Amino acid sequence: MTAGPAGDTRARLLQTALKLFTEHGVEGTSLQMIADALGVTKAAVYYHFKAKDEITEAVAEPALKEFNRIVTEAARLRRRGAQIDYLLEGFVDLVVRHRALVALFSSDPGIARAVEKSFFDGGGAKDALLDIFAGPEPDLAAHVTAVVTLAGIAMAGGAPDLAGVDDETLRAALLDVGRRLHRRPRR
Repeated sequence: MTAGPAGDTRARLLQTALKLFTEHGVEGTSLQMIADALGVTKAAVYYHFKAKDEITEAVAEPALKEFNRIVTEAARLRRRGAQIDYLLEGFVDLVVRHRALVALFSSDPGIARAVEKSFFDGGGAKDALLDIFAGPEPDLAAHVTAVVTLAGIAMAGGAPDLAGVDDETLRAALLDVGRRLHRRPRR
């Protein structure tokens, strides 16, 4: 992120956009709403982003980059068990730290499009992710377990009815479920 006033404005714009996306959804949030909440003109928003899609992608980008890094680092480990543990712990930590964004990933088509475009279009990270969680040449049950792990942890992490659960308790519960799904030892 750029330092100085322009960087500060951009960072505040993204924080404001995430807050408004959480309250109104991506489709229900206009550029004017973002500008009004920031106390700037719509032109000031356009200075940083040409369209709401760019804002949506920029809101999701840090978490997606971190997720890609976690998948890449997990794939570099030699043993599959170590890969699963690293990926599971990294994914759970990411979900807990970015609860509001994860809730949007799970429920808002605008954020879902940004995720698809930024993460899944390349194929490499998605393939590595499934290879780790499902294993080489997975049968249907292994593939379903991989999908349930990802979707289940994300859905639970962003679930409104779990919003009051403190981070450490939620992290422990999500890790426990993930470890049971993959028959990994508890730590």
